[in-house]
Order: sequence, then C-alpha cells, then structure tokens
Amino acid sequence: MNEIYDPYELRAEVPSVKTFRRLRTDAGLSDRAPEAVALALPNTWHGVVLHHEGEPIGMGRIIGDGGTAFQLVDICVHPDHQGRGLGRRIMAALTEELERRAPATAYVSLIADGPARFLYEKFGFADTATHDSIGMYRSMPAR
Repeated sequence: MNEIYDPYELRAEVPSVKTFRRLRTDAGLSDRAPEAVALALPNTWHGVVLHHEGEPIGMGRIIGDGGTAFQLVDICVHPDHQGRGLGRRIMAALTEELERRAPATAYVSLIADGPARFLYEKFGFADTATHDSIGMYRSMPAR
C-alpha cells in the first residue's frame, strides 16, 4: 500500500489565546489584546487549527449569531507554510461547516485583505459592491 505522508493535520478546534496571538502576528496580521482574545474565543461558532507535525501553523474561525449572520475571521497560515494550498484547506473546512449547519437564509461575510480575495472567490464569496453594498468598519477609541 502506497500511503502519502501528509505532515499537516487540520483539527476542528479553537486556538488558545497564546496560539491565536502568535499565529496572527506570524502571518502579518495585527495583534489583539490578550484580554480581548480571551473574551472572543469562547464565542467562536466553529474554528479550525492547522498543525504541522503537532505545531499550530494556521487557523480560521467562524463567528456569528448561529442563525442569520456569520463572519469568517482570523484566517491565516504561517509564512513558512504558505503557497501549499493550506489556506484552501482552512477555507474548505470552514465553508463545509457552514453548508452543513448554517440555515440557507444566513448571510455569510468576510473581509478580504490583499490577494486573499482570489482564494475567497473560489469559495463563492463576491465583492459586496457588485450587490450595491459596501463593507464598512469602525475602530473603537482607546480607553
């Protein structure tokens, strides 16, 4: 039997605060305050962590109200492992879970940074401007 060795394992799980912060910063995303991350992670609707030989090297999460609105967030892969289709594996796992559990009438969104939009388009995501919508955001003031 010829079995192909795959050093990557994708697990349905939510990362720890420490792993979450490390994966984001390693991938070039902004850091988040540990207190904020500790509040956020338990509210994950579905999460995946990608491991390379036991070490977390990528992740993605779905947040939302569980019925009408969902958002894909924190999708990232460590730069040393990019270009191997791993982002596609993370996206496939997240979208499969949405298709399995989310109501057909749910609104699913994400914010695409840079060339990641091309990956997301392969999973059915489209620019909101083509639907007469515009994505907006608001940063919270420092306290």
